[in-house]
Amino acid sequence: MQWSEKEAMGRRKVEIKRIENKSSRQVTFCKRRNGLMEKARQLSVLCGSSVAVVIVSSTGKLYSSSSGESMANILKRFEIQHADDLKTLDFAEKTRNYLSHKDKLEEAESDNVSVDSLISLEEQLKAALSVTRARKTEFITELVKTLQEKEKLLREENQVLASQLSKMEKKRFLETEDERAMSLENNSGNKPPKTLTLLK
Repeated sequence: MQWSEKEAMGRRKVEIKRIENKSSRQVTFCKRRNGLMEKARQLSVLCGSSVAVVIVSSTGKLYSSSSGESMANILKRFEIQHADDLKTLDFAEKTRNYLSHKDKLEEAESDNVSVDSLISLEEQLKAALSVTRARKTEFITELVKTLQEKEKLLREENQVLASQLSKMEKKRFLETEDERAMSLENNSGNKPPKTLTLLK
């Protein structure tokens, strides 16, 4: 009975809410951060997957861990696979800017504002368009750079594989030559020695 009561107490569910005590909060953060990173590493080892964990503490300190691949490679893969999502976000931002400026323009028309206000509004539209184009160019540049780096990594991997293959072929050739030399020695050792004929 006592054992079951202890077991029940050990399995008591912890209420998930902010820990007010600063020292207790820091201790819990360290323990759970390390536990999360260890679980991520185990997932990578057990399932052969690539896992990246990024944690930002309440003080703004950054912690990161990766397994299976480097953090840089995982993030590059994420950027490439979510390129369409980034384009969608960019389009949504453009739409919001357009609607915002459209509302201002409609207000200007209804209020009969001055020409200077319309010129200012036009300048704002040009600035917003320039920023959007700059972001688009930056995104495309980063994407091209990522693809180039990926191509470089693949080339380096191919060079390593080619070098390993060359070494294996050389080793196999030397082993074959050794076996052939041993075979010749064995055959020459089995032959009877030559005898000279006596002169009469």
